[in-house]
Amino acid sequence: MDTSPAASGGASGNHQGPEQRHPWHRFVALGDSMTEGLGDPEPHSPNGFRGWADRVAEELSAGSSDFSYANLAVRGLQLRQVIDTELPRALVLHPDLVSIQGGGNDLLHAGADPDKLADALEKAVIELRALDATVLVFVGPDSGRSTIMGQFRTKIAIFNENVRSVCERHDALVADMWAMTELADHRMWSPDRLHPSAMGHHAVAAMVLRTLNVPHTLAPLSPKPMPARSWRQARAGDLEWAREYFMPWVLEGLKNRSHSNGYHAKRPLAGPVNFGQAVPPPPDGVPPDA
Repeated sequence: MDTSPAASGGASGNHQGPEQRHPWHRFVALGDSMTEGLGDPEPHSPNGFRGWADRVAEELSAGSSDFSYANLAVRGLQLRQVIDTELPRALVLHPDLVSIQGGGNDLLHAGADPDKLADALEKAVIELRALDATVLVFVGPDSGRSTIMGQFRTKIAIFNENVRSVCERHDALVADMWAMTELADHRMWSPDRLHPSAMGHHAVAAMVLRTLNVPHTLAPLSPKPMPARSWRQARAGDLEWAREYFMPWVLEGLKNRSHSNGYHAKRPLAGPVNFGQAVPPPPDGVPPDA
């Protein structure tokens, strides 16, 4: 794919028009709660959250009169649900830039097969690339070895490597959260430890824009290191988190309940990036999640 208009931006990109800064006119984001923006509260957003995708869209739309953005992500969906429910809507919107993120809700369950998940993802990437769109695919963050989430590290790593192979085969871009060492700072995460905080979403947005080779105004936050905690303090925090957040989430999954709880896409139609203003409702006859 040719992203040379973005690649030519360089350090002088702030002095260029939007057409020179990047070649895209319509961005559509697919995924689960990560792309919906959970963990990054924003009362002016349609669903009460902002997130990395909104932040990226805001940067891409700067100075552009014809840039549009849709966010089809819905919290709690597993990867096949993302593909089955969001991909058809994305194809109808004819994006020239599309992101797809998912699999995390699958990998946190016993029996999840990272190879089969990657096979399903590859079929979606093929369909999106058929639009001649730039496709950006997320790989998950490194959960680390010393936390409760560390038990899923191997499956996440296998899935990530499969995703990289899919992207290489189909000329898609990798949004590499695994390489974001700054995510090791606990302030990058919301209290549930499953979703980035506002600081974390900001960092992810900057990573995405770097991956797209687009000049942007998201300055690094460079948080100071937190004081080291003792082993006992760290384990007590893990147990409290597991009781309050993780176990209820797992139990819902074991009951085969959807974690989406009836939520719909917050920006189902591609439109101007008017953050801070209410998003116009869909036209008559179009359901809110169509």
